[in-house]
Amino acid sequence: MKTSLRTVRLDLAEPLRISRSTTTAREAVWLTLAHEGERGHGEAVTSVYYGLDAPGLGRLLDVEAQWLARFADPESALEAFRTGARKDTPPAVAAAVESALLDLVGKRAGVPVHRLLGSHEAQPSAATARTIGITAPARTGALAARLVREGFSVLKLKVGVPDPAEDLARVRAVRAAAPHARLLLDPNGAWSVPEAERLLAFSAELGVEAVEQPLAPGDPEALARFAERSPLPVIADEDAIDVDDARRLAGRVQGVNVKLAKCGGVGAASRIADLLDGSGTDLMLGCLTASTLSLAPAVHLVHRARWVDLDGHLLLAHDPWTGIGGTDGTVRVSRTPGLGVRERGPREGRP
Repeated sequence: MKTSLRTVRLDLAEPLRISRSTTTAREAVWLTLAHEGERGHGEAVTSVYYGLDAPGLGRLLDVEAQWLARFADPESALEAFRTGARKDTPPAVAAAVESALLDLVGKRAGVPVHRLLGSHEAQPSAATARTIGITAPARTGALAARLVREGFSVLKLKVGVPDPAEDLARVRAVRAAAPHARLLLDPNGAWSVPEAERLLAFSAELGVEAVEQPLAPGDPEALARFAERSPLPVIADEDAIDVDDARRLAGRVQGVNVKLAKCGGVGAASRIADLLDGSGTDLMLGCLTASTLSLAPAVHLVHRARWVDLDGHLLLAHDPWTGIGGTDGTVRVSRTPGLGVRERGPREGRP
């Protein structure tokens, strides 16, 4: 197999403010595998929170490219990957490698990736949450109304500002503007226990469906204890990185947010989904702000999730890939072999 790497900049359509930071752009490193006329693709994106920058991702992916070059075909490389040959590879890098392998193997077999993963779904699809960053309450309400008009039935509101009254004002603004939308909150660990108890009690009265990571990460036991008495379902995110974390929290929180870039790819995500089945803890599929290429592997798993939050590509000023939809509130896989995505031409805009 031949490999190549390419680094690109992904600008957001507007700054995304959350409780701990504001994002205006990310860099992405694309891995392409070529074999016998077919190509498979994967993407890893930078993240300050996860300590990933573009040079570091490039170096790590170059190591993986050297490993992949040893194999005569992508099928044998994928089998080695699945049996733990690269167990020490950082999760975001592993997810990109697995994506490229699955894309290439699927194309060679003439089947979409969800078939390779054992799904019998004809064409998996799901309503995706659409994230609204921290902004003034009036603008928050206006954004919520616009998104509902565009077809979004699930909204995720970023909260966790220093003034709890402002958080509540923004929740009320969304509920007034979108009274029938499913509403999720995400403070990214910004609340203390007393703040979370007070704010979630009010939020429950306003019909909020669930909250992600209300407490600071680092103490999953505290999160589990809080979930026992929380007025809203609690979805672990920053405290649920990998399979071991999911095992520790299964049955103790109401949800676990699985992101391929933090758990290591669709194989790891599938193992987490298997572990959660029947435990009383539901699966959420999340993402980083990234292109369609990063999100596509997760879309092939949406049939396993209660909550789907795969809108990272919709936050970009220009998504350089296409193939999973989402602009109408629904992400879906195509019937095309592999991931079902393609790189846009230079003159193509957002569909």
